[in-house]
Amino acid sequence: MPIKIINSLLILFVVFMGFKQGWAMFSGKPEMLAMFSKWRFNSQSLILLGTITMLSALLILFPRTFVFGNFLMAITILLIICLQLSTKNLKGAVIELPFLLMNLLIIYLQYPLTKFK
Repeated sequence: MPIKIINSLLILFVVFMGFKQGWAMFSGKPEMLAMFSKWRFNSQSLILLGTITMLSALLILFPRTFVFGNFLMAITILLIICLQLSTKNLKGAVIELPFLLMNLLIIYLQYPLTKFK
């Protein structure tokens, strides 16, 4: 039972962070524009990435789309890690790693509100 509570809190944190970062990208916050402009992302592509990030966070909340939402969010995080590494920003890539690992851990622990078979 405590593992389900920890998993639920972890899911809520990941969803919150997904919406927070997705909204920052979608709304075109100056920090996001500055970070992604070095990888030649324009405002439209940043809006698209922000939308995908927020959609993936929303999909995590539902049992039927739980794995797909985590997978989609892991892909966006992996994209950012690869972009950070392409500009030799090891610190930026390492900062993203715990978020990627959280999505993988959540998939491993499974959706907390379903009954075991």
